Amino acid sequence: MIEVDVEHPVGRVTLAGSFASEGRLTALFGRSGAGKTSLVNIIAGLTRPRRGRVVVDGAVLVDTAAGVFVPAHRRRVGYVFQEGRLFPHLSVAGNLAYGAWFTPRRERRAAREEIIALLGLERLLAARPHELSGGERQRVAVGRALMASPRLLLMDEPLASLDDERKREILPYIERLRDEVGVPIVLVSHSVGEVARLAATVVLIAEGRILAAGPPAEVLGHVDRTTADVGPTAVVEATVAAIEPDGLARLETAAGPLLMPADGLVAGQRIRIAIDAADVMVADRVPAGLSALNVLPATIAAIDPPKGAAQTVRLDCSGVAVAARITRRSVAALGLAPGKPVQAVIKGVALFRGRG
Repeated sequence: MIEVDVEHPVGRVTLAGSFASEGRLTALFGRSGAGKTSLVNIIAGLTRPRRGRVVVDGAVLVDTAAGVFVPAHRRRVGYVFQEGRLFPHLSVAGNLAYGAWFTPRRERRAAREEIIALLGLERLLAARPHELSGGERQRVAVGRALMASPRLLLMDEPLASLDDERKREILPYIERLRDEVGVPIVLVSHSVGEVARLAATVVLIAEGRILAAGPPAEVLGHVDRTTADVGPTAVVEATVAAIEPDGLARLETAAGPLLMPADGLVAGQRIRIAIDAADVMVADRVPAGLSALNVLPATIAAIDPPKGAAQTVRLDCSGVAVAARITRRSVAALGLAPGKPVQAVIKGVALFRGRG
């Protein structure tokens, strides 16, 4: 359990709000400059908040009302930065060993060989940081943090400096951390794909305010472009039913069947997908002659008030909430209203894959 309640000035805004999470991986989500890193630094003990309380697994790390502020080096919190920040003069093995250096022996629980195997570092132990790829450096940085036997692992935009290929390389390792290591993770990200794929709990932050906290489907389904770089995003659990001969994966979801590029998926795999409202169209009948492969029957659940020329239409696809961001003119032309049956047309490129 992680409990955070803070108020602290950050530049021209005040970071304020609270959340509690029991998830294996809690994602702090929002635009760059929203206050995510400032909040992580308070949790880590790098910043003393003007007012606040931080509790991790029952241990009170900050309680300004009671005069409690545990120094960073005594919090047993692992911190992975964007760039990894490895010691250039040490080998991979040396960097890993440094991770355990300041942890008292009685508190050391990390098993070196298990961490090396978990992160796939066996062949890299003799290498120096400059000989590693960006993804490899981040894996070593994670290993060094785990060697400290932390009660909590903080990851501040760990994929931000990586290209798409390196991101694909390291994402499965973060999933393994989430699923196989008994250490809660707080991850900072402004990527809806990363958050939808990895998070058990999402904390939405905008201009210093903690606006919402909860499951990804609940929080991401109600973001908009005033609070994030995307519109409302549906998060859907899926099973890969089959890999088609033309390279597409056929997915079974509660909303209905979907197709997406297989790209390494295997039949029987459980995944999580995200669908941005900007990539959903609405039709009043089953369309013909479209390149989009995914069409789901839906009922209009609600229509949000217009914002400029656009309007968000909330759809119920067999019990799964999906949003469509379309023009006010389209809403009027199609005569859309709550309760009306329609078709949700989803572009395949809008599906972000990830393990469920």
